[in-house]
Amino acid sequence: MSSQYIPFLCHLAVAGEKPGTEQDEVKLQNASKQIVQTAILRAVQQVSQESQQKEKRTNSSTSLQLERGKLTKKHEKK
Repeated sequence: MSSQYIPFLCHLAVAGEKPGTEQDEVKLQNASKQIVQTAILRAVQQVSQESQQKEKRTNSSTSLQLERGKLTKKHEKK
């Protein structure tokens, strides 16, 4: 949860009190939606980043295997 939302949420829901007005409730709902959207975005970014890192490792491994194969073939030709 982003630290910028904590004081706002605490202000609206101190000790389990219900929001005083419909406007406060809308603000709370909007803040909640923003928190969820931010969390989802961060999760998607993390998964994407991990996927890219895995792909880089796979590509590096494949390149290394190809290089080893070329070296082996060069030695076999001699």
